[in-house]
Amino acid sequence: MSEEVVRKGLAGVVADYTAISKVNPDSNSLLYRGYPVQELAAAKTFEEVALLLWTGELPTESELTVFSAFERANRSMDSSVRAAIDLLPLDCHPMDVARTAVSVLGANHPLAEDSSPAAELDKAKSLFAQFPSVVAYDQRRRRSQALVEPREDLDYSANFLWMTFGEEAAPAVVDAFRVSMVLYAEHSFNASTFTARVITSTLSDLHSAVTGAIGALKGPLHGGANEAVMHTFDEIGIRKEESREDAAARAKAWMEEALAQKKKVMGFGHRVYKHGDSRVPTMKGALDAMIAHFDRPEILGLYDGLEQAMDEAKAIKPNLDYPAGPTYHLMGFDTDMFTPIFIASRITGWTSHIMEQRASNSLIRPLSAYNGVDERHID
Repeated sequence: MSEEVVRKGLAGVVADYTAISKVNPDSNSLLYRGYPVQELAAAKTFEEVALLLWTGELPTESELTVFSAFERANRSMDSSVRAAIDLLPLDCHPMDVARTAVSVLGANHPLAEDSSPAAELDKAKSLFAQFPSVVAYDQRRRRSQALVEPREDLDYSANFLWMTFGEEAAPAVVDAFRVSMVLYAEHSFNASTFTARVITSTLSDLHSAVTGAIGALKGPLHGGANEAVMHTFDEIGIRKEESREDAAARAKAWMEEALAQKKKVMGFGHRVYKHGDSRVPTMKGALDAMIAHFDRPEILGLYDGLEQAMDEAKAIKPNLDYPAGPTYHLMGFDTDMFTPIFIASRITGWTSHIMEQRASNSLIRPLSAYNGVDERHID
């Protein structure tokens, strides 16, 4: 009998088909339903991208109008969700809050056990609309600040920032946030998406699949990397008013020492991209806009120093989390909130995959190669 081939981490294993996204090896571009993500980030709202992922096509003007009206009318946090959040300790990780809130939203949804295509899409749209209030409220309660109600006159990105900070964000900040949401929305069979598909394959409900995906995203090898990037910046030391050159020199020295000690530095490398993450230039543009808007050249110095040292030592390029972390920091988000923001974006990709899995389902149940003791018996 031939020995089983085990691919740790399922590396190189093609598990199924998907029509939602792919990385084009010829252009090194991440495609959403065929569109390069950098083109979508340059020209489309996050609401338009959400509809593209769910339906397969960019919406018409009338379709976008209908969805925008639905999203704006369904933003408020249900009292039961707020009550559940308030029961959680202020020192728990915000991802614990996110996981709990999605479970409560699922339990309360009138179509919770209806898995028809129309019901699934309704639940996806509702979760898209409601989840920002969870992130915004959780940051505010940790700061002993009162809940800020949503505004229907603001678009998704502007309202998210309004609910979080209690004031209207500058157009440049709103646009940088929109760009980040588009870039984080979807990435094929990553760990959290595959988790969602596995759960869906058992014919479980949409909110259970999203809750499981949140659990996968909490890990620092996946969604937690944008937080880890900011922890690195904090460890090096963010010194306002420091010159870009001085900050870069300190960051470069820190990276060289970290690599000499064989530390794992988050925010660099990606299993899928062999020539650099195609999303990074667009997100770096958003970071540059925030650095200019807030006049924080020392952030750029830290960014450049770390990137240069890693490139010189390992020739490893940054991934999306690397520019996203300092971008959210400059906007005013607490570091622990970065991955919940990722959730708000990735809800679109997760729910698209949940619906695709259910439409052509097969229970996902891989085999294992046993390497324990041989059969034995009790004396």
